[in-house]
Amino acid sequence: MTTRHPFLRLAAVLALSTSTVLTACTPGLAEGAAPSPPRGEISTVADNLDAPWSIAFHGRTALVSERDTGRIVEIGDRGATREVGVIDGVAPRGEGGLLGIAVHRGFLYAYYTASGENRIERFPLTGTPGRLGLGRPTTVLAGLPAASFHNGGRIAFGPDGMLYATVGDAGNRAAAQDVAVLAGKILRMTPDGKVPRGNPFAGSLVYSYGHRNPQGIAWDTRGTMYASEFGQDTWDELNVIKAGANYGWPEVEGIANRDGFTDPVQQWRPAEASPSGIAITRGNIYIANLRGQVLRQVPLDRLSTSTERLVREYGRLRDAVVAPDGSLWVLTNNTDGRGDPNPGDDRILRVARP
Repeated sequence: MTTRHPFLRLAAVLALSTSTVLTACTPGLAEGAAPSPPRGEISTVADNLDAPWSIAFHGRTALVSERDTGRIVEIGDRGATREVGVIDGVAPRGEGGLLGIAVHRGFLYAYYTASGENRIERFPLTGTPGRLGLGRPTTVLAGLPAASFHNGGRIAFGPDGMLYATVGDAGNRAAAQDVAVLAGKILRMTPDGKVPRGNPFAGSLVYSYGHRNPQGIAWDTRGTMYASEFGQDTWDELNVIKAGANYGWPEVEGIANRDGFTDPVQQWRPAEASPSGIAITRGNIYIANLRGQVLRQVPLDRLSTSTERLVREYGRLRDAVVAPDGSLWVLTNNTDGRGDPNPGDDRILRVARP
């Protein structure tokens, strides 16, 4: 069941004006520095980003990846943007380029498309907020399958301290069912790219398989993992991820009720969804949708239901993350070649107390 329920209309008006830009390091504001905004109020944190793909926090400072420029951008006071560095070797093509980023113990991790492969590298973060830089890279994982589409690309550290990465099928459908190949998988690895204890297949980084193009991963407070996934022409999916489970692609798409395959807990037509980044807060999963141009809210206690928010108000939505202050940040994606940019796009939206 899906219902439509936009956030406060006042918030929508506020978000359209750069005069409502908050301090971009809103998470870093001193306690009590300003009264709490109304619940659900929307404001613009930063704008004029170029095909942004992912947001990660270094302490209370936000960093953003730009797919085609290969830049890591620091969001500073009052929405100011500053280039932290450019990832050498990024070779953008189609859906590929600089994709997901994550921060862990002072390192920036980046998943990107290079010439003939996708790879994960990590960089020491140097300097202080306002003067951050990138140190020399170390390869975490190389040789991941790449194409102009279906690159996956989301990376995140789980509650177990392990690094998880989503890898698309890169156009090789059959590979998604082959646990000896990393295409069409969700991977689990140590922070330096090794196979950790507890993985379901001996000596393998593969954590789950049978995926087409998963682009969102997040965990609830009990450690349950969820993932969003682009379908082909029939169904996009929200899945509960279990170690060693087979999610069916390309044998099945959506809820199939077939032995041997794990069905999604919810599915949507691609034109209404195309789910990318996801975040979990206050008992809900929030899913950023591209073609559907909605922020979908799924209650953890009713996973088969959802509510649509921000319905076609801001265009394509690529990522959703929980900021250190508990607000929800949503990244638009209208400048990626498939959207219809408005003045100031792309931007980061802040939803207060979602």
